[in-house]
Amino acid sequence: MPTVLVIEDERDLADLVAFHLEQEGYHCLIAGDGNTGLTEARRHRPDLILLDLMLPGMMGTEVCRLLKGGEQTSSIPVIMLTAKGEEIDRVVGFEMGADDYVVKPFSTRELMLRVRAVLRRGGDRGGKGTQLTLGALRIDTEGHRVEVAGEEVQLTSTEFKLLMNLAERPGRVQSREVLLQNVWGYNYLGDTRTVDTHMTRLRTKLGVAGEMIKTVRGFGYKLEEA
Repeated sequence: MPTVLVIEDERDLADLVAFHLEQEGYHCLIAGDGNTGLTEARRHRPDLILLDLMLPGMMGTEVCRLLKGGEQTSSIPVIMLTAKGEEIDRVVGFEMGADDYVVKPFSTRELMLRVRAVLRRGGDRGGKGTQLTLGALRIDTEGHRVEVAGEEVQLTSTEFKLLMNLAERPGRVQSREVLLQNVWGYNYLGDTRTVDTHMTRLRTKLGVAGEMIKTVRGFGYKLEEA
C-alpha cells in the first residue's frame, strides 16, 4: 500500500485530503508544519508528499528544497498545494523540484488523479525498491544501482543524484542553477561549469544511454528517451 505524507497546516483540509486518499487505498500521514513534515519524510520515506507552500515556521519551497537535497528523500515525488497560482509561482515550484503543482481551491477528484499520475510516472513504487526505466537505462533508486542494456554502471553519489534529477522528470529541462541546488545543495552563483563537468562524465559512463541526456543551449539539460 503506497504511503502519502500530507504537509498542510489547515487541519480540516488535511483531514479531508487524507480521507479521500484512504478511500483510494493509500496509507496517509499528516504533518501540520514544515519541520514536522521533514522529520516524518525522513522517518517514513513515503511514496509521495503533498506539500502546502504557506506553512508556519518554514515555507513549503524551503521544505521542498531540503527534501530534494537530502540523500534519503531526494527521490520522493512532491505535489505542491497552494493558493498561489501565477505562472512565476509554478516556475519557482518546479525549479525547487516539485513534480506537480495543484492550485487551491481544487477538487479532490482532480487531486486524486494527479496523485495516481505522479506515482505512475515514478515507476513501480509498490514498495521501497523503486525502479525507473528509460530505454536501455534502468535505475534502482533504493539500491543506488544503474544498468545500461543489462550491464551495471558504476557512478559516484553525485553522478547518481544528477542522473536521478533528470530521470525523475523526463523531458523536463533542468537549469544548471537548479541542478546545483538539488544535487550539491547550495546556490553557486559563480561558475556553473561544475554541472557541465559532471554531466560530461555521466554521459561517458552511460555510453549509449548517455545520448538521452540533451543539452538545452544557454539553459541546462534534460533526459529524453529517443
